[in-house]
Amino acid sequence: MSDTSQGPGWWQASDGKWYPPEQAPGAAPNPAAGMPPAGPPPGYGAPPAYGAAPAYGAPGGLAGVPGPRATWGQRAIAIIIDWAFIVVGYILLAIVVAILGAISDALGTLVGVLGYIALSLAWFYIAFLNGEGASPGKRLTGLKVVGIETNQPIGGGMGIVRGIAHILDSIICYIGWFFPLWDEKQQTIADKVMKTVVLTDQPKQDFSLDIFKPTPKA
Repeated sequence: MSDTSQGPGWWQASDGKWYPPEQAPGAAPNPAAGMPPAGPPPGYGAPPAYGAAPAYGAPGGLAGVPGPRATWGQRAIAIIIDWAFIVVGYILLAIVVAILGAISDALGTLVGVLGYIALSLAWFYIAFLNGEGASPGKRLTGLKVVGIETNQPIGGGMGIVRGIAHILDSIICYIGWFFPLWDEKQQTIADKVMKTVVLTDQPKQDFSLDIFKPTPKA
């Protein structure tokens, strides 16, 4: 193209050159000119795109990874709530065992053994509820456990397996529990093994017996 204007209608682009009217951005085809309008010259128009948005997840998150993901602090609060229920259970059991033990040693021992078994099973039940989507602590704080590949709960049985996998987080001096502080997917070691993440900004439930029930199937 010319470096100087050739007449009316010619326009100057950002590259400093002058272009004829039929090559103006948005101009209709001009058969008289012998050719359709060319596209805008280099440097003209919107900047190129730098990549597609993630398939799903938080803004600026990782493509293909559900989000927004819970922070370490949010997860810690939910776990503390879950364990608080179990600790309260142990305290109440100790009181009952002490009262019954004063009446009968055998009765106190029997109730104590059965109670401790029940409270140990409560840990597995919390893991089961996590597999169904959320434990009581997560329901109260608006968190949810989902599989990376499905963005859906992994199921109660796999939730128990995930709970057992947390042993890997504990045997290395509990460092695995702190992985979400620096891991790009906010995962613990158990999450990586089970291919799960914990989401935030989920609907919160008020405290009631419903938080101890499995999530109804759709």
